[in-house]
Amino acid sequence: MATAEGSVVVHHETGLHARPASKFVQTASQFESEIQIRKDGEEANAKSSIAVISLGVGPGEEIQITAEGDDSEAAIERLVELVESDFELDS
Repeated sequence: MATAEGSVVVHHETGLHARPASKFVQTASQFESEIQIRKDGEEANAKSSIAVISLGVGPGEEIQITAEGDDSEAAIERLVELVESDFELDS
């Protein structure tokens, strides 16, 4: 099974909370792959709002995203792009 990984710095003023977290989870949920998000050794399911918010990602912090599945490369590419665009991509 294909695995892909990416790292990106969150620049959004609230970090990965509320609206940005919701948009991140909605985008991750469009893919079949299992997707995990990691910060400082803590890992969470990228398709769960509560899990993503519980990581407490603030502005300027780096996250690692790992995907496992047939569309893992596309998932990582899309999620990194979403964070880099400051969550302005149309999902």
